Amino acid sequence: MVGIHHSPPRRGGVDAPKAQTGWSDRRNILAEPTTPAASRPPLLCEERNVCGLALLLFVLLAASNCYSQTYTQRGFLESQSTLYPLEAPNDRAHAVGESLFRYEGFFNPSGSVQLAGALDFRIDTHLQVGRDFKLSWQDREIRRPVGEVRRLSATYHRGPVTVEIGKHFIRWGKTDIVTPTDRFAPRDFLTVVDNDFLAVTAARFNFEKGTNTIEAVWSPRFTPSRIPLPNQRWAVLPELPPGITLRDAGAIFPEGPQSGLRWNHAGAVEYELSFYQGFNHLPSFDATPRFTSTGIDVDVRRFYPKIIMAGGDVAAPTPWFTLKGEAAYFSSTDNRADEYTLYVIQFERQTGEWFFVAGYAGEAITRHGTRATDFAPDRGLTKTLLGRAAYTIDANRNILFEAAVRQNGEGVWIKSEYSQLLGQHWRATLNLTLISGNTADFLGQYHRNSHAMIVVRYSF
Repeated sequence: MVGIHHSPPRRGGVDAPKAQTGWSDRRNILAEPTTPAASRPPLLCEERNVCGLALLLFVLLAASNCYSQTYTQRGFLESQSTLYPLEAPNDRAHAVGESLFRYEGFFNPSGSVQLAGALDFRIDTHLQVGRDFKLSWQDREIRRPVGEVRRLSATYHRGPVTVEIGKHFIRWGKTDIVTPTDRFAPRDFLTVVDNDFLAVTAARFNFEKGTNTIEAVWSPRFTPSRIPLPNQRWAVLPELPPGITLRDAGAIFPEGPQSGLRWNHAGAVEYELSFYQGFNHLPSFDATPRFTSTGIDVDVRRFYPKIIMAGGDVAAPTPWFTLKGEAAYFSSTDNRADEYTLYVIQFERQTGEWFFVAGYAGEAITRHGTRATDFAPDRGLTKTLLGRAAYTIDANRNILFEAAVRQNGEGVWIKSEYSQLLGQHWRATLNLTLISGNTADFLGQYHRNSHAMIVVRYSF
């Protein structure tokens, strides 16, 4: 999952770019080194204002709890320990600890309006979390921020119309693990196989009439996915000949809006069509070599190609299982980017307390771009058999199994999880992940990253 270079902005893809440090490829991964605090740019005035307003709103929401029963809140404090039996070439740590505090509040001043907000605060032992405190809004940091506005949005609902504005989560598509049409859903891929979604700043309009729903989304600001850090085990760096050094040349974040339209029909057979115009939230890479007195320095720069996506999905129940299918075609005016189709075929079945999912993800490339390196977990999981099984033991305990196996057998990822509720507020989860395969394979390249994870959460 990786790539590298500096080139001038392209008229068809990026307008008035902003640069920031960082790098990574679909077969390999790179990212950015730590920037000294003294050389970091000051927090943008716009972001300071937004974060100040966010804090003010949270104070008002919390204060409203004293005077109104229309305010609800929830949250949790979670501690997570991850144990890696093997060392990686660029990371000798065997244990990583992380703690996360999340607070969510919901205020309903009337039956048709809801204000929702969420804050995250975290710390860790492995520098995956930044050490400079600020309340992040844009999610453009290479590390997870210490403090973050996870969500802050206002929703208006009246009759068939629902409008939501602010920072919130937008999910499209019907399939699991790989979801080709999910274009407004960047993720945190610092640990590739254990990832979480990032919210986007957008306005969403829903109109529902009978069994049909039309959804329109407009996002004024680009939110990228977060990729693995270059000095940690989830960044699998290429082996280079002596005298060649990779150097971080930063990132170009595209300016301009993103938009999408989706039509969904619900019935005996549910199906939808979707269209997206914007930028790929997963980066590609340019690499520019420079000859120096000590050898060759290769400057690596991330860029986010402009793309157009047209796709659809369907869910059809049968007496034996539910059949789901999803496909999307991606084109680009940026000739550095590939044009391709992603598709997923999936079967689901509920049997007693068991829930099974099995499917296949595929890819067909119609045009190879001039830059072959990118970080694309969705494409990396194609030509792959996918599966999931969940069993509810009782009201307090459940188990989960997930697997992805490349059709050529070159990569295998298997995850098992046991979770148990302890009393009213506590939950403990044990996660065991096995990764095996060839280093040239997307999954196989992480064969040194098999791990065990213990998570303890207190919810309120």
